[in-house]
Order: sequence, then structure tokens, then C-alpha cells
Amino acid sequence: MPAPAPDSPRRRLSLIWVVLLAYLVMQVASQWMANADVERVPYSQFREWLAERRVDDLKVSETAIQGTLLDPGSEEPARFVTVRVADELADRLGESEVEFTGVVEDGWADSLAVWLLPMGLMMVFWLFMLRRMGQGGMGGGLSSVGRSKARVYVEESTGVSFQDVAGVEEAKEELAEVISFLKQPERMGRLGARLPKGILLVGPPGTGKTLLARAVAGEASVPFFSISGSEFVELFVGVGAARVRDLFKDARAKAPCIIFIDELDALGRARGLGPASGGHDEKEQTLNQLLAELDGFDPSTGVVLLAATNRPEVLDPALLRAGRFDRQVLVDRPDKQGREAILVVHLAHVQLDP
Repeated sequence: MPAPAPDSPRRRLSLIWVVLLAYLVMQVASQWMANADVERVPYSQFREWLAERRVDDLKVSETAIQGTLLDPGSEEPARFVTVRVADELADRLGESEVEFTGVVEDGWADSLAVWLLPMGLMMVFWLFMLRRMGQGGMGGGLSSVGRSKARVYVEESTGVSFQDVAGVEEAKEELAEVISFLKQPERMGRLGARLPKGILLVGPPGTGKTLLARAVAGEASVPFFSISGSEFVELFVGVGAARVRDLFKDARAKAPCIIFIDELDALGRARGLGPASGGHDEKEQTLNQLLAELDGFDPSTGVVLLAATNRPEVLDPALLRAGRFDRQVLVDRPDKQGREAILVVHLAHVQLDP
């Protein structure tokens, strides 16, 4: 469904709600600030100040009087408000020299408004947020909560080949068959060659595992689906599992291609470890869905699954058994020759002094 035009009636209605809500908030804030330094005093005290001619800037309504006290003492307010009392009754009470003040009795409408106004504002705000989410104004709306956030790279967008990767020659040799399979899947199939369902790149941080995966996609000229393992785990139960299903579905539609899951340990941590060890938490549901996709995954369709981790010891054993991530490619720190090769790659586009 296409997004509404900027000048569509729906968008104008949303803008009106925003303006009204902002106006209401400003009015409430201004009233609160105006009354923040106003102290309520008894009506008898007001009569004394009035007799002493110490009041000024009076604002008189049917039920209240608000004003400013001239030359207030250390314990006297600069501004005050008091509830009016009938003059005849006030005179009689004044003769008895007792302190008295008026009371405003709220009607049923006022009492009802006190309850309904906050509820109404909350309902308006909630409806506005639902409308915004339904229009896709917050990341695609409620309908896209479970959609995969994988970033799709094709050859032009990756711009990476094996010439851009140095210091990991052994890993490049092991991944060469993946490139051959993606380039000529029919020929490899006739020869009876089958790729493993999952290939795990293992090595310390910063050794180029992600760059190597992108280089494989660039060499094979196939789409590259890349997503971090932490992006599968969400607050809402079931969202991560839905993203796994969606990712594999999109990849099959673009076969041949590569799915790359970075930081697999964030998604595939061994079950039963950590504070959340229940059988139905979000992480375990997402991991179970990934295992189910691997079991029903056929590499002959032209989809290759790569993953990377620097903590293979914390992965769930079910991920590493035969038929899943059963092949591990070590991407270790480069030796002296590898470091020199990396330096040459980085200096290829840099002009140096002779």
C-alpha cells in the first residue's frame, strides 16, 4: 500500500491533532506556571490586608479574588488568591474575630470533567499513535513489526572482491567452492557436489569476517542479505521468529544469493544459559525458528548461509551439529606476510611519496 501523499486529507488530519495537542499542553503549562507562586489565603486575612490598604492588582470573579500583596513580610505571599464570602456574612464573622474562608463547591459537571478529561486526552493520544503506526509513520506500522530488517547488498553496492581482502588466504581458498557453486549451480549439481547448509566464520574481532562474506557475494555477483544476530531479538515475543521466516523467504525469492548473520552468538547462545533460562522466552523461540529453517533448508536452491562469531564456545550445540553449521572456517589474525598484504591493499588508492 503506497504511503499517503504529503497533502492528503489523512496527513492533514494528523497534523491537526498534533497542533491541538500541542496547544492544550501549552495552555496547561501556562496555567500551571501562572499559579505556581500564588498562595491561597483565608478570606478573613484578605479583609485585614484590604483594611490596611496593602492589596493591589485585584482580579475579582464570582467565586474568588486574586491579587498582589504590597510590602509582603518574610512569611507573607507576594501573590494570593482567596474564595469570596458574602459581604453580610463576612461582616458578621469579622465581628466575632474568627478566621474564615470560602469554599467553592464543584458541580457534577466539574467532577465529571476531572475524570473524563485525562481519560479523553489519553484516548486521543492513543488513537493518534495507532493511526500513525497504521500509516507506516513509525517504521512501517504495526503490520511490519515482524518484517526482516536485513540490508540487501548486490554486487554494485558491495563493491568488494577477494582483491580487497588480504591476510586470510586460507579462508579465501575454503570459500572458493562457494563462489563456484553460486556461479555455476547446474554444473556443480551434475557433478554431485553439495554445499553444507551453513558455513561459520570463526575468529577474533576485527579480522575481516564480515568483509570476507561481502567479498564472496561480490565475487559471485549475487545479492547479499546481511543482518546482525542482535536484530532478531526484540521485546515482543514472536517478532524474532517472524523475522527469521521473513529473511529466508526473501532470500529464496532472490536465489542465488547469500544470507550472512553477523554476531551469531547474540542469537544462537546455548539455551539454558543466562538469567532468561525459560523455555518460552523470545531468544529461544527465535533460535528454534532458525533451527527449523536450517532443517528445511536446501542449498541446491542457490541460497548459501554464512554466519560469523568470535565466541563459538557459547553457541548452542544444536547449531553446530551435522546438517546445520557443520563447517567452520577460521579467520585468524594475520601473520607478518598477511599484514604486509593488508597494507598493500589499503595503500593501493593512496598516493605516496617516492
